[in-house]
Amino acid sequence: MEGLKDALMEVMQNGSEEEREILHLAMKAIHQKRERGSAYPSGFLGLSGEFTGERTYRFQVPITVYMLNRGGVVHGGIIASLADSTMGSLINKSLSEGKVAVTAEMKVNYLEPGRGKELISEARLIRLGNTLAFADCRVENDRGKRIAHATGTFAVI
Repeated sequence: MEGLKDALMEVMQNGSEEEREILHLAMKAIHQKRERGSAYPSGFLGLSGEFTGERTYRFQVPITVYMLNRGGVVHGGIIASLADSTMGSLINKSLSEGKVAVTAEMKVNYLEPGRGKELISEARLIRLGNTLAFADCRVENDRGKRIAHATGTFAVI
């Protein structure tokens, strides 16, 4: 940790706009973890969701420099994380108190490059059992272009 303050100040004073944005996102992730107890990746992505129906849950997140690969499109791993988080949030918010669900299996089909201003992911609960849950998720950009489709099986513990 020694020298961290100097390194942060150097980036703030001499870093690129992109580097400063990454620091800003890191601070948002720390604050979100402190306030809501969410995981750091959720904070970096800016996840804040809502039910859009009895069995559907949605995240709407801005596309940031943190998400982009070298080709300037959203990295496939970020899209997978978004879909996993959306399905997992839906299932966990649908469980009775004292139970949690973790991803047991997930499949992602990438359909278009992740371009635009934001990503919208919406998960749909297909089945909620005592030991397993199953959901699917569509990920679109702000122009309505379907970027990916995912399915997931979650172990209920």
